[in-house]
Amino acid sequence: MPAFRQVGEKQLPNPVMCMAWSPKRDLIALANTTGELLLHRLASFQRVWSLPPSEFTGKEITALAWRPDGKILAFSLGDTKQVVLCGVEKAEILHMFPMQNPVTCMHWMEVMEESSALSSFYNSEDESKLFLPKLPTLPKSYSTTSKIFSEEKSDEIMNLLGEVRLNVLVLGGDAGFVELYAYGMYKIANLTGVSGTCRSLSLSSDLKSLSVIAEVRSADNNPQICYIQLDTGLLSDCLPEVTRMARKFTHISTLLQYLHLSLTCMCEAWEDILMQMDLRLTKFVQEKNTSTQVQDEFLELLLWGQSSPELQALLMNQLTVKGLKKLGQSIESSYSSIQKLVISHLQSGSEALLYHLSEVKGMSLWKQKFEPLGLDSAAIEGAITAVGSFSLKANELLQVIDKSMKNFKAFFRWLYVAMLRMCEEHVPPELNKMTQKDIAFVADFLSEHFSENEELFDRKGKYFNVERVGQYLKDEDEDLVSPPNTKGNQWLKFLQESTHLKESPLLFPSYPQKSLHFVKRMMENVIEQCLQKPAEVIGKSVKQAVFLPLYTVPESSENTPRLFELPSLWNDKKAKMHYVVFCMPEISPCKLYLLRKGTDPKRHIPNSVVSIDFSHHLDNADDDDAEAQTHYVYKCLDARFYDDEMLTVVMQGAEESSRHVLAQLPLASTLSCETEFNWEPNLRLDQQSSAIPCQGLVLGSQWRELENMKAQFVAVNGIRKVACVLSANLRHIRVFEMDVEDEDDEGADSQNASADQDGLETSMNSQGQGEESVEAGAGEHRDDRFQKAEEQLESEEALELS
Repeated sequence: MPAFRQVGEKQLPNPVMCMAWSPKRDLIALANTTGELLLHRLASFQRVWSLPPSEFTGKEITALAWRPDGKILAFSLGDTKQVVLCGVEKAEILHMFPMQNPVTCMHWMEVMEESSALSSFYNSEDESKLFLPKLPTLPKSYSTTSKIFSEEKSDEIMNLLGEVRLNVLVLGGDAGFVELYAYGMYKIANLTGVSGTCRSLSLSSDLKSLSVIAEVRSADNNPQICYIQLDTGLLSDCLPEVTRMARKFTHISTLLQYLHLSLTCMCEAWEDILMQMDLRLTKFVQEKNTSTQVQDEFLELLLWGQSSPELQALLMNQLTVKGLKKLGQSIESSYSSIQKLVISHLQSGSEALLYHLSEVKGMSLWKQKFEPLGLDSAAIEGAITAVGSFSLKANELLQVIDKSMKNFKAFFRWLYVAMLRMCEEHVPPELNKMTQKDIAFVADFLSEHFSENEELFDRKGKYFNVERVGQYLKDEDEDLVSPPNTKGNQWLKFLQESTHLKESPLLFPSYPQKSLHFVKRMMENVIEQCLQKPAEVIGKSVKQAVFLPLYTVPESSENTPRLFELPSLWNDKKAKMHYVVFCMPEISPCKLYLLRKGTDPKRHIPNSVVSIDFSHHLDNADDDDAEAQTHYVYKCLDARFYDDEMLTVVMQGAEESSRHVLAQLPLASTLSCETEFNWEPNLRLDQQSSAIPCQGLVLGSQWRELENMKAQFVAVNGIRKVACVLSANLRHIRVFEMDVEDEDDEGADSQNASADQDGLETSMNSQGQGEESVEAGAGEHRDDRFQKAEEQLESEEALELS
């Protein structure tokens, strides 16, 4: 009766480059060579969703990592050098940020340490909800047209915060590039001094150290695999302060994202139809033969009811009565939408941003606690000022919208009546009544908007601009075409005449010549610089504590995908240790090595290096022929930590045509070795491998043969008790539940067959049959010494089926 129950099997159309089990649910994420991200469920390996590659994200996924709560999946893209956070429920891109280097590996860890300071912070973290209103949801009608973000994204963005307990996303890449992101969003450490290319990372749950597996060029330019341990003691010593600071900055990051989306919605609410009036007036000025100014032409129409042939042609042929009516409705609708977005979203988001930055400023003034982490009160004060300027600019836009709505309403109402009279149509009585006050209002509008534009047009020859709102929403560095008129503003006059208030830090600068987009970008840059300093200070505090060269990179592995290749890292949270499991196939192909280091770099660990000899037989109590058992020689293809006490390994017989085996390997007997290994500091581990203590392979009944599959790699989750085995061609996958025995092989086979039929095309089926037939053919030439064990397995299976 084989161990473990097979619950799914697939032949996939594209090779898999990354795979990772969810820490909380029976879900596995796969990334293939086309840049597609797939999520599959354990049962029958059913696909939940797929996220296709996009020109906005990229097409070369290089690494995967789950947030510890299982709600967000992070993946990195090599071609666009970006990291993307994806919501698991709806396959939605929630956040993305650029990197300086392509990311080659990532690890997402949750801090497990507790303290009274942290507990009080966890309980009070949401107190901002007592003082700030809930941010309103972004409207569906606008955000669905955005290139990346979809409807109701604001709620999803707020969900990016997740649990209050600190979690850290660690990213590694080429040229010793390593960065730490709190809550997956805020960079708390930018590490320097790591040599080589990062292949694997593991941050300890007590934050005391970071394990790195790196590929480093030696003095003779040969690549070698090294184990590096970095001392991150400042993070663990200041854990309550780091958590507070990181949580606040993550709030700030999500609010910046919210403001960005709000502004995107405003730009979409401002329709191109609003430019039609300006475009037609520009063309009119360019083509008219008379020297009369546009303002005078409209004033003549206002006062005498007469117009030049050119103006009449513009109004009746190009603008038309119907077009003017539609234009008036569009302007009113768009302005109302933008006004609502400014009041409910931009102003609410800015208030929340000011609140959190003010709290961070208070933290920075507690120098004893927060100065070692790089919090600078002057930089934070600059960020608060930038947010204040953004709020002022949003308020200025509100005033411009309010004034423009009144102006355009009066102007269009008058022009509509004038055009009806031109074409001798009936004028409704309610529109025919125009008081002297209304005429004066329209005259002022013509004088202010048209004469100013005439001067600009004569000077620059570019554009005739009557509509004033669109210039605030343009993402350009140029000054506003028509900035607001501040003549006669008593407050500004008072400021200019006041010596003390003119340069006062208590007053936010207003930037009257700049657009809302410009001030927003300036605010984002100031806040980003404010957020960067702690990452630099903490990064400089991290020092290399251990550097151990393990072995040279074998030539045989040059074509193997680096994403799957050993070594594999693990953090034992209870024992507070880092584990490294690896093979050295060119030195000793039948051995698996285990390296252990304490999370505290100063702590001494006995039996720091041990090995397991795979050249022993598989235990089989029912087999009477002991001679047939003793000759099995295996090599380890892949090994992953199932939990703190168990390794999951994929093994193959020493000969190429031999069978592949999935097995659970308990570590207790291996780690009980009494012989101590003394590491020669000037030598690589592979140069002194003969001195490493060795234990024989003990498997018991926890193994099963993987028939008709050239198994090569495995991904496991001991919490969910699941494993996923991947073939050497990276397309054939089998999924197992590890805590139960396979009681009904026939039922499992039929279930797998139906699952394959649902998910595969005919071409993939034929590929799968081809692979099986090749392996079956190879099996005919196995050595006779395996024959008896195979016959025993077959007889057991026959008994179960009967």
